[in-house]
Amino acid sequence: MEDRKGAPAARTPKTVLLGVTGCIAAYKSCEIVRGLQKRGYRVKVMMTEHAAEFVGPVTFRSLTHEEVSIGLFDHPSDPIHHISLAEEADLILLAPLTANVMAKMACGIADDLFTTTLLAATCPVLIAPAMNVHMWQAAATQENLARLRNRGVAVVEPATGHLACGYDGQGKLAAVEDIVERACEMLEEESLLAGRRVLVTAGPTHEPIDAVRYIANRSSGKMGYALARAARLMGAEVTLVSGPSALSDPQGVRTVRVTTAQEMLAAAEDAFATADLAICAAAVADYTPAHPAGHKLKKTEEHLDHVELVETTDILRRLSEYKGRRIVVGFAAETDNVVSYARDKLARKGCDAIVANDVSAADSTFGSDTNRIRWITADVEKDFPLMSKDRTARAILHEAAALLARTA
Repeated sequence: MEDRKGAPAARTPKTVLLGVTGCIAAYKSCEIVRGLQKRGYRVKVMMTEHAAEFVGPVTFRSLTHEEVSIGLFDHPSDPIHHISLAEEADLILLAPLTANVMAKMACGIADDLFTTTLLAATCPVLIAPAMNVHMWQAAATQENLARLRNRGVAVVEPATGHLACGYDGQGKLAAVEDIVERACEMLEEESLLAGRRVLVTAGPTHEPIDAVRYIANRSSGKMGYALARAARLMGAEVTLVSGPSALSDPQGVRTVRVTTAQEMLAAAEDAFATADLAICAAAVADYTPAHPAGHKLKKTEEHLDHVELVETTDILRRLSEYKGRRIVVGFAAETDNVVSYARDKLARKGCDAIVANDVSAADSTFGSDTNRIRWITADVEKDFPLMSKDRTARAILHEAAALLARTA
């Protein structure tokens, strides 16, 4: 679009709705406003009533040149203000976020402007909690945090250090520059996979020996679930095919629960029929009992000392055989010779890329919350540092999106 003088019209900046709650770190929200503005974003502020005890709304009005929203009925000209606020935002950033408001979010409580706006929001949400170290470590807080992550809420975790309450530990608001950077990443990533269909496999498979015993592995599904959440936040339509896992279905993701390798193969092939990208993060059993019993075998009577095994179908190789111009990414979880084994797997399977990681390391093994990976293609090797599995998932998807772009 051009203006009347023929010059290109200024691009409308995206809007960040910054939510400030009642915490001593609320003064740092002013710096967050300035950081976002310097990156070219429009910022509006909503506050809880308790937040206004720490920083006055006049301060935010002066910084943003926008009205500051506090009370549910403060805007008589807009009788449904919590809806219009939610619809106006491209991203909602809550910094600092108290344990109390986090708990309300997790439970879906909507008893003021702040929480009703959050419940009405359909845009991405990023939270930066801040609180006393014991409040942060409390089981209730960690359960609430896990619930929010599962719904796709992004998190900048508190930093560790000396807290305003006098304690030392994790709980202080993360560095302003880290919060601003993560917000900007989300605003830039939200359309990275728009219009794409993504298949993710996750977790272990259970191969039955009899009615109560099975062959399995230590996979928790955390990496695959993080990939599914991240792909959805990047605009993709996501199908997650999950083996047995204690994790809850990610919100906004079509989740297909399976048990065996054969069931995972069928579900993966069905989803791959319309997918643009498949990421095979599941740890699928290589073998399955040839003759599983329908009852519990008795070890003294029915020869449990010998179980005949047959190979399962290789899902990664099967999808790669008929992928065409679609992209298929596999995982190589190794304990030694990680790179050489991963490169061999890339060649044997025929996929486009392998994500290699050393599962003998405590910080990147099955069930850990962090990962250290190497991205490997036919002509590229790229190492990534130790990161949370959510950040690892985003790094993988950035690389996969680049491969997709080449096929467009």
